[in-house]
Amino acid sequence: MKLLFTIALLTLLQFSVRAQGTLEDYKRAKETATISQKVYKVPQQIVWSEDGQSFSYRVKLKDNKNELYVIDAATTTKAVVHAEEIARQMSLLLSKPLVLENSWGKAMKVLNANEIEFEEQDAKWNWNLKANTLTKLADTINKNTENTNYWGTRWDDSRGNPVDSPDKLHTAYIKNSNVYFSKKGDDKSEKQLTFDGTAGEYYAAQIHWSNDSKKIAVSKIRKAEVRQLTLIESSPTDQLQPKTHTRDYVKPGDALPQHYPTIIDIESGKTVAVDPTQVYNQYALIHTTWRPDNSGITFEYNQRGHQYYAVMELSAIDGKTKPIIVETSPTFIDYYLKKYRHDVEKTSETIWTSERDGWNHLYLFDSKTGNLKNQITKGDWVVRRVVHVNEEDRKIIFEASGTTKSEDPYLIRYYSIGFDGKNRQELTPEWANHQASFNKNHSMFVDVFSRTDQAPEAVLRNAEGKLLMQLEKADITELEATGWKAPEIFSSVGRDGQTDIWGIIIRPKNFDPAKKYPVIEYIYAGPHSSFVPKSFYANPSGMYELAELGFIVVQIDGMGTSNRSKAFHDVAWKNLKDAGFPDRIAWMNAAAKKYPYMDLEHVGIYGTSAGGQSSTGAVLFHPEFYKVAVSSCGCHDNRMDKIWWNEQWMGWPIGPQYSACSNVDNAHRLEGKLMLIVGEMDDNVDPASTYQLVNQLIKQGKDHEFIMVPGMGHSSGGDYGEKKRRDFFVKNLLGVDPPAWNQY
Repeated sequence: MKLLFTIALLTLLQFSVRAQGTLEDYKRAKETATISQKVYKVPQQIVWSEDGQSFSYRVKLKDNKNELYVIDAATTTKAVVHAEEIARQMSLLLSKPLVLENSWGKAMKVLNANEIEFEEQDAKWNWNLKANTLTKLADTINKNTENTNYWGTRWDDSRGNPVDSPDKLHTAYIKNSNVYFSKKGDDKSEKQLTFDGTAGEYYAAQIHWSNDSKKIAVSKIRKAEVRQLTLIESSPTDQLQPKTHTRDYVKPGDALPQHYPTIIDIESGKTVAVDPTQVYNQYALIHTTWRPDNSGITFEYNQRGHQYYAVMELSAIDGKTKPIIVETSPTFIDYYLKKYRHDVEKTSETIWTSERDGWNHLYLFDSKTGNLKNQITKGDWVVRRVVHVNEEDRKIIFEASGTTKSEDPYLIRYYSIGFDGKNRQELTPEWANHQASFNKNHSMFVDVFSRTDQAPEAVLRNAEGKLLMQLEKADITELEATGWKAPEIFSSVGRDGQTDIWGIIIRPKNFDPAKKYPVIEYIYAGPHSSFVPKSFYANPSGMYELAELGFIVVQIDGMGTSNRSKAFHDVAWKNLKDAGFPDRIAWMNAAAKKYPYMDLEHVGIYGTSAGGQSSTGAVLFHPEFYKVAVSSCGCHDNRMDKIWWNEQWMGWPIGPQYSACSNVDNAHRLEGKLMLIVGEMDDNVDPASTYQLVNQLIKQGKDHEFIMVPGMGHSSGGDYGEKKRRDFFVKNLLGVDPPAWNQY
């Protein structure tokens, strides 16, 4: 009895010393939600004119004011735009109110420098438009339409408009699942070119004419059923009774359509088709392109399982099918974000990205033979994106990270390099994360650079990186006056004792190193990218608000995420439950060794979508470390989610790895506290994934909390979900009853 009393007293003292999760903390967290509004003079909506000699951008000023600037790049002069007056005049032309915030960027794209007049008055530059330009801007805005289609919709490729030949003498089209052509404007000249098309195996309406107008390339498609996701909207706003909604939603393991490219000579009717044994078991066949000499077509073949990817050729001369450039991997090929191809037709060359040497780099191939001419970039760093290929000067502009060994390997800088791999030139020398906006001919660019712990600056540079003009320096004085401190960038070695792992640490404003602080990790560990912010954000993902309640909040990129070496990335292969947890735990242990106030006996974790899967996985697979989790709209079983994301990392065919990584199949492992949040109208991650986890937790007798938000789509739960998440952490990590919502 005495022992129990002592334990209870010690527990009470532990929580009382913290004095965290109070009403005052909640009020401060609410105030913290607006701190991002206290960052001023950061360029937004950078838009170059069509001729590339001028550009515009917006900045936010204090007192809720905004200014719009136009820069004449040739004279490096900066003028303030009378935005309200231009909006008023354009509104009159459009006969409807104009939201300048959404429309100016579209309008500016059509402006040329000679349509802008600058005049100096009282030591300030005024800016005016020449006659008829307002009308041109209004027409541009009027023609703009937004595409609001659902991301997963599968279109009917058996139907489409006729396609004219390059010489405009003929037109080709699909009728009765087959290919026809006729002379332009002469229906009586119609000729049927194929006869084997059926509803189940039809010719697609995406028709590609050869450059000489003598042949067409088309694909014969073996159809596959498209799975339908059904959602129930329990509380529609326009009627009393629930509604059902359906979405095209293909899942891992589902059958996929198969494409078989075919070349048809329109005069002779001769047909050559791809060798099906060389394009078997397709995930996708894309980018059909005619050779410049009309000798055949090339296309890209992504074999299902994503371990073989090739540029293929179908010859119009001998009908042979052969691979030109081939990528293979024993794990996966990241075809979605790391694949890049640029064909240089004049010299029969292809610029191609590959991780064949262990890092994502550029290579130059002979596009006819497929022979490798040379590796363009190399080193223990990664090409992040190709910005521009200058074929005349044989020069490439690209983004890269990890080139400077003494700094964070995720920081993006810009470079140029020759096709031969020589004369690599750094265009953005500052130690920061750079975001460039180039003009049309890539002779100049606006460079906005910052770090997580360094406010943004913006400059104008030329194509060699020479500084032409200082544009803006962010003003964060009001932000700092609130007591805000920049996140600490922290790195330590991961599970292997040698690979550096990077993350950030956020502390509350009233931080006291004499107190103990539970640690909460915000996780998103999708293998498609890396996620710890590298540019400046005053309140990344709302982590500052959570910290104010009395926590240390961290975010980390562990192994299995992207933008490092291929080996670093491969940890995710068929093993999404790993989520870099051994690296994350090692990182937090290293941080706590340096900062003993980090209480690793009370660690929480939260995330959304893939982060929802990982945060639940934390308390299932690592309950000795993670004690409390809040998971929103998680993909809790990869067999339930969309095909393109899950087969990329979990592999094909469906195997035991899917069950091993399933939160549903491992629900019996739950030891800590878990809250699940899902929107009933989530058409990104099937909400049944969460429902099935709840079902298993109930069957296993595992205590948990579940919130379904009516009418909500793919999200973290909105304001309601955010309040529930904070209260859940306060109660279960701090041992404090949260204040009533109406008190703050």
